[in-house]
Amino acid sequence: MVLIALKEFLLWCLIVDYSVLLLWFLLFTVARGWMYRLHGRWFKLSDDTFDLVHYSGMAAFKLVIVVFNLAPWLAVVAMT
Repeated sequence: MVLIALKEFLLWCLIVDYSVLLLWFLLFTVARGWMYRLHGRWFKLSDDTFDLVHYSGMAAFKLVIVVFNLAPWLAVVAMT
């Protein structure tokens, strides 16, 4: 019973986190200029630095999703 609940919880976490990552990517690709102007009000970033920060952030977030959501979910699925 506990493994089933854990499996469902991790699956929903995986769905929500990948949705956030997809939204971030879509906003970055579609509305990059707006995001750059918005962040430019607070931080003095060049175009290259802005791109680097967002791509690095997306890569780190994806790695966290894989390590803390996908891998445990696959382990629980393998156990049940």
